[in-house]
Amino acid sequence: MSTTLPQRLDSTLAHDIARAMIDGFDRHYRLFRAESARAKHRFETQDWHGQQRAQRERIEFYDLRVKECVTRLEREYHAAQLPMEVWQQIKLFYVGMLVDHRQPELAETFFNSVSTKILHRCYFQNDFIFVRPAVSTEYLEPQDPQTHTSYRSYYPQRENLLSELRRMVRDFGLRAPFEDFERDTQAVYEALLPLFEHDKLRANFQIQVLHSLFYRNKGAYAVGKLINGFQELPFALPILHNDSGKLLIDTLLHGEDDLLMIFSFARAYFMVDMEVPSAYVQFLRSMMPRKPRAEFYNALGLAKQGKTLFYRDFLYHMRHSTDKFRISPGIKGMVMLVFDLPSFPFVFKVIKDFYPPQKDTSREQIRGKYQLVKQHDRVGRMADSLEFAEVGFPRARFNDDLIEEIKKFAPSQIEISDRDGDGTIEVVIKHVYIERRMIPLNIYLQEAFEVLQKNRDDGAAQAQLQRAVIEYGNAIKDLVAANIFPGDMLWKNFGITRHGKVVFYDYDEIEYITDCNFRRVPQARNEDEEMSGDVWYNVAKNDVFPETFGPFLLSNPRVREVFMRHHADLLQADFWQAHKERIAAGHVHDVFPYERERRFVVQRAQLAAHAAAAAP
Repeated sequence: MSTTLPQRLDSTLAHDIARAMIDGFDRHYRLFRAESARAKHRFETQDWHGQQRAQRERIEFYDLRVKECVTRLEREYHAAQLPMEVWQQIKLFYVGMLVDHRQPELAETFFNSVSTKILHRCYFQNDFIFVRPAVSTEYLEPQDPQTHTSYRSYYPQRENLLSELRRMVRDFGLRAPFEDFERDTQAVYEALLPLFEHDKLRANFQIQVLHSLFYRNKGAYAVGKLINGFQELPFALPILHNDSGKLLIDTLLHGEDDLLMIFSFARAYFMVDMEVPSAYVQFLRSMMPRKPRAEFYNALGLAKQGKTLFYRDFLYHMRHSTDKFRISPGIKGMVMLVFDLPSFPFVFKVIKDFYPPQKDTSREQIRGKYQLVKQHDRVGRMADSLEFAEVGFPRARFNDDLIEEIKKFAPSQIEISDRDGDGTIEVVIKHVYIERRMIPLNIYLQEAFEVLQKNRDDGAAQAQLQRAVIEYGNAIKDLVAANIFPGDMLWKNFGITRHGKVVFYDYDEIEYITDCNFRRVPQARNEDEEMSGDVWYNVAKNDVFPETFGPFLLSNPRVREVFMRHHADLLQADFWQAHKERIAAGHVHDVFPYERERRFVVQRAQLAAHAAAAAP
């Protein structure tokens, strides 16, 4: 790819357009940051519905600001009619304006979004977008370190580690009282000591903690790391409200795996007040080096930047791999056509053009369901998806069976041509969702079944089956708590992550719990009705009969035994109806990205029970 540099930078029009684009981006980030900063007040006042509303609305900010900027450029400058020489100057002026900017990488993505809505697509991949970053984010720090830094550092001695931990928490400036601040920080201190060589403090012993708390659902998280010489210990402190509205530190989370669960792709975006987002991403990546930078930007609510980095990673992977796209293994969906590249840990999902009669839906409705999931609190149980349009892939990398599959089921979504005129035949997919690849739950269970058929006492296979069934039920209960009814609850619509979590990923039938009517199957009035294989009672559009789930889900005796032991309530209409009534009454459930046993309050209760049992 070559870029033609203009001979001179003398167009005042180009300068003014570049300035208008910078102004458009700055307005976007100013509003984005202000909404994120207000999360602190909403947390302090327990305004959970306001927090959910802000979460939904903030997702729309970016597209609104892009639209505003495009409208301005067309109205004031007739930007689409300008010659390419002027657009070359616009980009160079824009780069110059980013040199001292605090969010240059986000501003580059904003430029791409605006310019691709104005220019013809044949220009997208040459002179007029940032395919690679032009401005470095290395060593970027906030403008005024007296008022805001990316992270704070504390340098305790052995004798004052507890008091420095207390100062660290106080420095977040939360304006709600703690239930028992000394007790909670003492619990953090005692949980922390066994995790590092506290009897051998090195010359470089410090605690670094990101300046802003991370707000999501009903929690606020302090995120940082303890450094002792060569040892680094990532940690997070979840801060919650108790039933009386007082604050408490719920637990100490530590190590990369704990933090990866908090920053999972299946959880809602955080609200974080950041002047320099790249500094936050760099800090987080130092603690979780296996996680792509794109997913950190997504987790921080900067999904467009996440898309930009994902696409760069994808192009880089394509250059350094030779395998072919194929139809994804597993049971084919009725609504979505799914394909993947074996060497790349994501799947590509295309909405089919037509569906079986039992699927009463449309392309617009399906896209609406995916948007609902994007805006909702995914509580660690619904995979985030990246949405792309007009994506070009080299035809040579596509399996012929896959091409035929797309032509058969989604002909409106595929174009095969040399669209850029460079001699390379491309497969252009008109609209695609991209999600993290997981092991489909039905395949994961089948693997256990096959082992148990050969050896019914195989301990590992028994544990795999039990873990999968228990996690499946837990996933549904977390979705219920978040006001989501999955609709199609078959095993094939759930996947297992590398951390063993069960995540839902088939969204075309989801509904809000509050929009469903959960009913018991009526008593049969006579023997004919009882013996009938057909539904003999009236069923309205949103009626759900939980007791009918069993025959579809529990045909395997081993699965049924585990399910009924742990999740029999999911087959009872009363369970679902009770949750619906609580949600309708305004209750917002707590959903934790860690096991209940990790909570200090649970550990204290267990200690008290043991002490009571041991007392004479």
